[in-house]
Amino acid sequence: MKKKNVVLAAVAAAVVTMVAGCGNQAASNGSQGSGSQAAGSVKGSFTMAGSTSMEKMARATNEVFMNTYPGTNVTAEFIGSGAGIESVLSGSAKVANVSRNLTDEEKEKGIVENIVAIDGIGVVVNPSNEVDDLTKEQLADIYTGEIKNWSEVGGSDEPIVVIGREASSGTREAFEDILELEDCSYSNELDNTGAVIAKVSAVKGAIGYVSLDVIDDSVKALKMDGVEATAENIKNGTYFLQRPFVMGTKGEIEEQEDIIQAYFEFLKSDEGKAVIEQVGLITVD
Repeated sequence: MKKKNVVLAAVAAAVVTMVAGCGNQAASNGSQGSGSQAAGSVKGSFTMAGSTSMEKMARATNEVFMNTYPGTNVTAEFIGSGAGIESVLSGSAKVANVSRNLTDEEKEKGIVENIVAIDGIGVVVNPSNEVDDLTKEQLADIYTGEIKNWSEVGGSDEPIVVIGREASSGTREAFEDILELEDCSYSNELDNTGAVIAKVSAVKGAIGYVSLDVIDDSVKALKMDGVEATAENIKNGTYFLQRPFVMGTKGEIEEQEDIIQAYFEFLKSDEGKAVIEQVGLITVD
């Protein structure tokens, strides 16, 4: 976990350096979006809570936002998508980071779905695994337990160790929805993205799913139906494992306090989009 935090801090620092000049210009001239506010007029603080998959993005965007608006402070808790929704409903957080679409029930409770980026879900295996590609059907069969050995999909004679996220995970819900899975057969259900990466990198027969932007060389990302997991393939729709990154608010954005409105304006600006792209995500209009 310490190594992960160092990496995230480095990413945020790199992004700050990249956009500091244009960000400061935007602060003095006004943001690209309508209703923008000068940097000096935005002050205050708020807390966001939710998806561990959105940690890399949230840390980077928060850092650049606070650098652009020196009188602000944004804190983030990474406790899972469902828990983030509950935090906003209870009032302990103002923004819920949710790595999936909101449910009808959540919307009925007053949470508004604000899609801020598009993320790919990468399917990862141990680097020693001989398999490079799976079909959608093979992937589904692995997660339901119908395929139990890598030899059944062109690999070596090695039992498949199926790694997933905990029940409240937005990544898990999006993954299972896309594959239309009703009953998965997990060997381990882990409570954060970093734990999935660590487990897959340590276990030869393991397979897991994580946000595309956190994949490193400790694991190997598989092709899906012959298509690589890249930002370009997510944009053109050929890579099917993708989901929205949502920042949910209780009520519409225009009903929120000034600092939160300024934050969402920042995300829509050229500077905000540059941060989102820098951490490996797809921007939305």
